[in-house]
Amino acid sequence: MKMKKILLLLVGMLAALSTPANPVDDLLERIDAGASKKFITQLVKSDRDFFELDQSGKRVVVRGNTWVNIATGINWYLKYHAGIHLSWNGMKVKLPGQLPAVTRKERHETDLSLRYDFNYCTFSYSMAFWDWERWQQEIDWMALHGVNMPLAIVGEECVWRNMLLRLGYTEEEVGRFIAGPAFLAWWEMNNLEGWGGPLPLSWYDRQLKLQRQILARMRQLGMKPVLPGYCGMVPHDAREKLGLDVADAGLWNGFQRPSNLLPTDPRFGEIAQCYYEELTRLFGKADYYSMDPFHESNDDSRIDYAEAARVLLKAMRKANPKAVWVVQGWTENPRPQMLHALGEGDVIVLDLFSECRPMWGAPSIWHREKGYEGHQWLFCLLENFGGNVGLHGRMDQLIDNFFLTKTHPLAKGLKGIGFTMEGSENNPVMFELMSELPWRHERFSKEQWVSAYVKARYGTDAQPLQQAWQVLANSIYNCPVGNNQQGPHESIFCGRPSLNNFQASSWSKMRNYYDPERTLQAARLMASVADQLKGNNNYEYDLVDITRQAVADQARVLYHRVIADYKAFSPKAFEKDARHFIDLLMMQDQLLGTRKEFRLGNRLTQARQCGSTAAEKDLYEWNARVQVTTWGNRYCADTGGLRDYAHKEWQGLLADFYAVRWKTYFRLLQEQMESMTRPNPDMLGTGSNSNKTADELFQMALPQEVKVDWYAIEEPWTLQHNPYSEVPQGQPVDKAKEALQLITSIFGQP
Repeated sequence: MKMKKILLLLVGMLAALSTPANPVDDLLERIDAGASKKFITQLVKSDRDFFELDQSGKRVVVRGNTWVNIATGINWYLKYHAGIHLSWNGMKVKLPGQLPAVTRKERHETDLSLRYDFNYCTFSYSMAFWDWERWQQEIDWMALHGVNMPLAIVGEECVWRNMLLRLGYTEEEVGRFIAGPAFLAWWEMNNLEGWGGPLPLSWYDRQLKLQRQILARMRQLGMKPVLPGYCGMVPHDAREKLGLDVADAGLWNGFQRPSNLLPTDPRFGEIAQCYYEELTRLFGKADYYSMDPFHESNDDSRIDYAEAARVLLKAMRKANPKAVWVVQGWTENPRPQMLHALGEGDVIVLDLFSECRPMWGAPSIWHREKGYEGHQWLFCLLENFGGNVGLHGRMDQLIDNFFLTKTHPLAKGLKGIGFTMEGSENNPVMFELMSELPWRHERFSKEQWVSAYVKARYGTDAQPLQQAWQVLANSIYNCPVGNNQQGPHESIFCGRPSLNNFQASSWSKMRNYYDPERTLQAARLMASVADQLKGNNNYEYDLVDITRQAVADQARVLYHRVIADYKAFSPKAFEKDARHFIDLLMMQDQLLGTRKEFRLGNRLTQARQCGSTAAEKDLYEWNARVQVTTWGNRYCADTGGLRDYAHKEWQGLLADFYAVRWKTYFRLLQEQMESMTRPNPDMLGTGSNSNKTADELFQMALPQEVKVDWYAIEEPWTLQHNPYSEVPQGQPVDKAKEALQLITSIFGQP
């Protein structure tokens, strides 16, 4: 009898070990200890993606056909039944002892079974220095928002290092080729070599371990990670070093680009196989591989694009015969010749900017007459460029373009959606809206959706909050059709000063589309309920972010007043208004310092923690500082136009970098005005200007732009190692009120 009990016990233990763990229960426990005991999660077979909300006694029941769909259902329940919103600014929450009951069974289904996440740029602009703890939160966010097909390129540099060493490159040569942590995305996309490196060997060990943790968690949740495939990139010296037949890619905004190995080279298959062997050895096989050959490059007559597509597909399928190629639909890519060479089911195209410049067939400046020629594709939200801070959205366009896919003949290959932001951790409202589109079959208005979002976001239906968000939804979050700007309306604080400041970066394509009084109105409405909602995490984050936008918008108005004072030659007015501008900038710095998310110290701390030696820590910090300021060296920053592309309104950066530029500029304008009140012998015709023409003298009489070597001012800051704290200082509510009071004192009552 005793032996029988032992055998039964052993059988029970083996059964327990063979039963797969419930990854959603683990996710719930990370949200709040004990949360999994308040839910019943049921995995149910179905040919169609669905989640269902129900009730069993005191516990909420969530059913779905995948773990990700169950997690999506939990998120839906928390938002619309419990008034709890989890987002980047807060992935932990204290759930009530008794959750609100689901009084009527609720079911949501979708045919859009593929839900993608990430742009290559996201891994550098947002994730360059994330550790496993931060990645866990992101994977949880993905599951809660329905993502089941995430791009997973952490550690790609490990694959390339192994591959290049096998091909005969030395460690030193590898170091000159692979970029630093903050610039790996553009190396991976064939844009540059080596910038920000060389990487210490300890970095490869760190990333290898991290990627394996990431992939294990993704696969545990049933996600299908998209691994980086081989698209023909080789170092630019591969012709000399390896005797390969390559197409030189030239420069990318001043950086040396890697070369493209021609598909006709007899060694193409060998090198591709070498790559996939190393990728598979380190990270396993994938059902999807991401490849973007000839990214942001002009057509090259030496390249047979159709043959290139066939060769790339063949090499990928040799690694996994069932794999599908994932390619970004961006500018010239994928070339029509490549699509023609591929068969049905070979490729999925990410329509990267569907909310503004869709390529799949909807009206836009990137409209393709035949769309993606019958190939499968995903409707994607780009939203953010450069990881810039700023409120921004195209709510009507996003909703309109998505529902257009229901009837448009060129949309028949649509298989899902994607988040393809260059930078994350911003504008949670837009990503929330996007995540719900596959599950909503009836068309709705942004006003209806925002009203429900507010209650879910803050757990209250307070009227000032509703009013504030309706104002935002009909102004800054409703960038209209025809406005093709890339991401947020850029802050005046972040651009290099001039007499005609508008956009901060070279490619933003900014165009005014909302009244700055609207963001100020929204900020004041938000602040009006501060005493009741103080301590509400989502409210305080949004209060700071919306007030930040109002301050930046009012500073833009004030900037034009300062320049008008200068052009009107009114020194006293100039001095007063320039001082007020700096006051707003410094107030912005203090306001943002109340939240960790808006502190430069948060990013620099992440960077330095990646290093194991002082030299490594300094290299990673330099990467982080350069990316958000000059981006490249002098040539790439100035001539290449990359400076300030990844600008950030962050505490610390405002006070110590942007304020220095503006104070310098205003001082030089002030000195110029003062010099003009002193006698100038040259203008009497006896000096060096005596031989100038009338037109030349006329131009000299106009207000003159002061000449400043901005890079010489900027670069020293990137080389510093003065500490910046990640710890918030001050209370968000108090600083928001101060900021609004300062605006009132400068501009008067509304």
